Amino acid sequence: MQEEFIKETLIVEKSELEKEEELIRNIIRAKKDLETARRNFEYAKSKDLVDYYIYQIKANQSKMDYLIKLAKAKGIFVNIINEVEIRLENRAG
Repeated sequence: MQEEFIKETLIVEKSELEKEEELIRNIIRAKKDLETARRNFEYAKSKDLVDYYIYQIKANQSKMDYLIKLAKAKGIFVNIINEVEIRLENRAG
């Protein structure tokens, strides 16, 4: 009879800075998703697509509202998020 062993790994808690960075990345991603949904809505031709993009816009807006509320509670302001977004775009470009 052969025994199998499961490797145990220690779960490392993220630092507060890492949590804030992840929150900012999520806000930036949600903002881009919202912009994409709005742009796609502008070009949707069929009623089904219009309904789909309206749903996406509402969902992404709700997500943005929630994430911004979390950011405000942590003392992270939109200006900081915009600065980080610009820096990330400059790195990619």
